[in-house]
Amino acid sequence: MALQTGPPGCRLLAIPTRDRLVRVLRYVFDEAEFLSPYGIHSLSRAYRDRPLAVNIRGATYRVDYEPGESRTWLFGGNANWRDPVWFPINYILIEALQRYHRFYGESLTMEFPTGSGRMMNLDQIARELARRLISFFLPDAQGRRPAMDGDARFAKDIYWRELLWFHEYFHGHTGRGLGASHETGWTCVAARLIEEFID
Repeated sequence: MALQTGPPGCRLLAIPTRDRLVRVLRYVFDEAEFLSPYGIHSLSRAYRDRPLAVNIRGATYRVDYEPGESRTWLFGGNANWRDPVWFPINYILIEALQRYHRFYGESLTMEFPTGSGRMMNLDQIARELARRLISFFLPDAQGRRPAMDGDARFAKDIYWRELLWFHEYFHGHTGRGLGASHETGWTCVAARLIEEFID
């Protein structure tokens, strides 16, 4: 934990130092690791090619990269920690980036995505992550929303097209909603993101 002094009258009490924060965020903002078109994955994509395997008493247990539903019934088949995009983690990250930006301001910019050459401050990155999360629910030109998996009812039917289901977690590549379909506890923070970040 480090107490850092910044602009006059500003102090930051944080676990990572500035250097460590930058090192961690390079991985988080890397499309080969955690960054997806829909936010931050729960598990690095690096595990797709190199799954983590642990041998315990002669049995091998693996952590595989699973961007959608789990292929095993470990923990009831719920895969939200094995790679789908999970709203609470993304929301907390967005808020943390905004707070770090209030402290570091324009003195801290990073490539977003990592390796793109596009430099952004942490507030701009927080806004981009919020935009990616909100995109689950926004209709495309045909009225289809990624979270609804292209279900025509939600695009065409007048009784369905304005209904939004706040799923428990989302497929890391397609944006399809997974798990509980009425997860109004945490996924409804999408409403706050829409209010704050949509012009």
